[in-house]
Amino acid sequence: MQQCPRAVAAAGLLPPAAAAAGRRAAGARGWLAEGGAHRQQQPRWFSEGGAGEGDSYTGRFWRYLTGRNGGSAGGSSAKAAAEGGAEAASGDAVVGARRAGSRAEAAEGASKAEGGSGGSAGSNGGSSGDAMGGAGSLVPNNPESRYREVLAVPLAVRPLFPGGIMPVTVSNNQLIKELVELRRQGAQAYVGAFLRKGADARAAAAAAGGDFAVPNQDELLGTSVSPADAVVGAEAELEDPSDLLHSVGTFAQVHTIVPTDQGAQLLLLGHRRIERTALVEKDPLRLSITHLKEQPYNAHDDMLRATTMEIISTLKELLHLHPLYNEQMRNFIQFGADFHDLSRLADLATSLTSGDSKALQAVLEQLDVPERANQALVLLKKEVELCKLQADIGKRVEEKINKDQRRYFLMEQLKSIKKELGLEKDEKTALVQKFRERLEPVQEHLPEAAAKVVEEELEKLQAIEPASSEFNVTRNYLDWLTSIPWGQYSQEKLDVAAAKEVLDEDHYGLDDVKDRILEFIAVGKLRGTTQGKILCLVGPPGVGKTSIGRSIARALNRKYYRFSVGGLSDVAEIKGHRRTYVGAMPGKMVQCLKTTQTSNPFVLIDEIDKLGRGYQGDPASALLELLDPEQNSGFLDHYLDVPVDLSKVLFMCTANVLDTIPGPLLDRMEVIRLSGYIFDEKVAIARTYLEPQARTDAGVPEGAIKVTDAALAALVDDYAREAGVRNLKKQLEKIYRKAALQLVRMGVVPAQPAEPAAQQAEQEKEQHAEPLAAAEQQHAKPLAAAEEQQQQQAAHGEHAAPGADHPGSRAAQLAAHAEGAAATAMAESLIVIDKGDLKEYVGQPPYPADKIYADGTPAGVVMGLAWTALGGSTLYVEAASVERGEGKGSLKATGQLGDVMKESATIAHTYARKFLESLPAEQLPGGSAGASFFADHAIHLHVPAGATPKDGPSAGCTIITALLSLALNKPALPDLAMTGEVTLTGKVLPIGGVKEKTLAARRSGVKHLVFPEGNRRDWDELTEDVKAGLKPHFVEHYDQIYALAFGQQAQQAQ
Repeated sequence: MQQCPRAVAAAGLLPPAAAAAGRRAAGARGWLAEGGAHRQQQPRWFSEGGAGEGDSYTGRFWRYLTGRNGGSAGGSSAKAAAEGGAEAASGDAVVGARRAGSRAEAAEGASKAEGGSGGSAGSNGGSSGDAMGGAGSLVPNNPESRYREVLAVPLAVRPLFPGGIMPVTVSNNQLIKELVELRRQGAQAYVGAFLRKGADARAAAAAAGGDFAVPNQDELLGTSVSPADAVVGAEAELEDPSDLLHSVGTFAQVHTIVPTDQGAQLLLLGHRRIERTALVEKDPLRLSITHLKEQPYNAHDDMLRATTMEIISTLKELLHLHPLYNEQMRNFIQFGADFHDLSRLADLATSLTSGDSKALQAVLEQLDVPERANQALVLLKKEVELCKLQADIGKRVEEKINKDQRRYFLMEQLKSIKKELGLEKDEKTALVQKFRERLEPVQEHLPEAAAKVVEEELEKLQAIEPASSEFNVTRNYLDWLTSIPWGQYSQEKLDVAAAKEVLDEDHYGLDDVKDRILEFIAVGKLRGTTQGKILCLVGPPGVGKTSIGRSIARALNRKYYRFSVGGLSDVAEIKGHRRTYVGAMPGKMVQCLKTTQTSNPFVLIDEIDKLGRGYQGDPASALLELLDPEQNSGFLDHYLDVPVDLSKVLFMCTANVLDTIPGPLLDRMEVIRLSGYIFDEKVAIARTYLEPQARTDAGVPEGAIKVTDAALAALVDDYAREAGVRNLKKQLEKIYRKAALQLVRMGVVPAQPAEPAAQQAEQEKEQHAEPLAAAEQQHAKPLAAAEEQQQQQAAHGEHAAPGADHPGSRAAQLAAHAEGAAATAMAESLIVIDKGDLKEYVGQPPYPADKIYADGTPAGVVMGLAWTALGGSTLYVEAASVERGEGKGSLKATGQLGDVMKESATIAHTYARKFLESLPAEQLPGGSAGASFFADHAIHLHVPAGATPKDGPSAGCTIITALLSLALNKPALPDLAMTGEVTLTGKVLPIGGVKEKTLAARRSGVKHLVFPEGNRRDWDELTEDVKAGLKPHFVEHYDQIYALAFGQQAQQAQ
């Protein structure tokens, strides 16, 4: 592509005739050098009528290319010169340079004196902005005979074609010095312009911002570089730097030299093709060259003429697509160029394209003119396609912009028209009206403080400009204030029987929670109104704490809202942000009221025992106001800054443990403990709830798979021993998924509904429409009376018990989720899963037997009971003597014991030593070491499993019994498990988790349980199915445990 005309104008490039005419027409521009009188004597650039205007050949051809039909006819050389001067005066110096090149080519065969037409060389005179040489003659003097050696100028991106102009920046001072010296001597400076090898890679690296391992111009021209700045590379060590250049280049005239920060900028005018033959000098790089001549061809060949016409046609299309090429083509035509000269036409077409350097260099090296024309035509066609793509992209962007602008203008006009007609109000008026309409239903219940704030904010909103940032803050604040359901309450169901049916339908067991909800309903029914309460369900994971909340909300007909506070560390999540912050929002409770649109929802706060604490504050302290019945009637959110009544809200919190809940917060809640499920409860839950849900989720038809009672019992006992039923649900889902795979392999597919039958039923319905309509009219009055009676019952809180067809019932939920084969039923089971098939479906049992010593515990080993977050479990305490000697008595405890349990072990060791010494000699067995056992033996105490952390004080009696069993060399009573904290005097203190420990004892097959006397009331509260098959022993002092484990009671128990 030709260079920008501005660069040429900046370089001071003006042809002689244009300079003379320019001085007359535009007033002597500053870039004209001295010696103009001498340059005025130069020959004319073209003959009379040869300009690119008028009725001449070039004028007509230019109008044909650009589509112009008008224009005045001109024919005088004075007019052409004047036009050239005007072009030069306007900064378009490329025209003059082109004309000079054309003249130089035309006069190559003439014999003239050296620099005879060149004029005098101008000097820069110390001025930094002037050209370093005058605008001398561009006419060479037989370059083939005179120029056998030239200075080499490397080109970085694309080659220079004959007839083309290209500015090149060089930094080799030696090269610049020689060129300037030639210009000062009045001689024309000619160089060889050669393209560097790897120019495409260099251009790609420059576009990507990277480096390319090719020496710069200074290295190519042999300029010396300091060792500190030198780049060591294989290229820098070449003996012939010209090997880095292509062999074929362009013989070019240096028309202008302009100094720059990097060196100098040369304006090169290409004349003909040359080929380098040898290296003459390295610094500056001087090469021996040979002038190349084109191969002869038949210019009248029809194929070449067609190619010429196609190139001209493509050039015309390119000019219409991209106006940037118009100026270059006009210059080419105005030089008097002959478009029948296929060689010059091919060079012009190639120079207009933006092809890669490899393709351009191939055209330059091609001496076969027909082949060169074909290559140029291919590049020109590609350029046309690129211009079309560019035009298409620009058109799409412009269409989109115009469409958006048109829509914007139309919308603005529509707003103006509606405003003039009174059909629409402005934004502020519409917002104020919307907020007032929101407040109309709750106006009578709106607190005085809230009403005052709303009015103030509405007045502020009307006074603020919409473009102000305060406008959005006020609008959002009013949006929240008017979205809260002030004084709006949902009607509750105060029917105890209906509530119990709903709770029993969704959950098995959990009698404590159900009784508390029924009590809440009964109190509300007697009082005529209900008050908010704060309940806290505490229990292991998977027992139904979170899921029962939704059932309670359905039973009470309250809106349900749940949010988890696990890991919450920001007080603003509870109390809201201050309105001064960007993106401020209210707290969770205000969001709850806006979501539920009622002031008495059921709010479930999940994982309250896992509250965090960070630099934003302590959320547990923020919950004190929210969960206090005496304070939440005027709950103050930081964002609203208006008291909100939360006294009618029913709060329920869930937690796994109570130890991490702060005392003041725990004091505000009513705690209900949920222990784990026993075996019978798990089997019932699996049959009633989990198995139908798993079947529906797997898409299995009802009755297609049967899990036997033995298999379900083994699944509960061997695969799901945890306190909850979450793992049991996962195991059942695994079973039904594998069974579903077997059904598909057996060819069971969901039955498709019969469409003809449905259409037939619809037709029958239409046929009987008239008799049915008459029957409906007869029964209309009784039905209306029944509906009126139901409405009266609803007004008095008398609701019928929801049946299976209730939208929120479990049966309705299962029916809604049943799709495909799950919505069908089968009369005969295709797959029966028994106890022996469980390994195929769920793998090996993950739980080993809790009872490690199946045949009875040896001496020094006693079973204890422990409480965990997952429920209860049994553990063994093992004691062994590792060293014996006088005064060797010591105790070492292992098994990841906590600090409290280590202290219990120390207390147990002291008490066991004291207790053994107090025993009479006749009570000591014959095989024992006597009363000095603990004084002379080093004892190792271990509590398996070692990978499980253990802590707590309730293992005291178990450790004492294990130590005494070791000292007496006598095993304890089989099937005995105990728990309790022992003091140094032998007192047995109460412990917690009686139900969990009892369930663990049942799973392990224990028959005798030892509890502190203080836990008798906890045992009495257990249901009979939990206590079945167990014999409790309540003790106050350790003597009773010793008698039970080793004394006569043990013999009686055996």
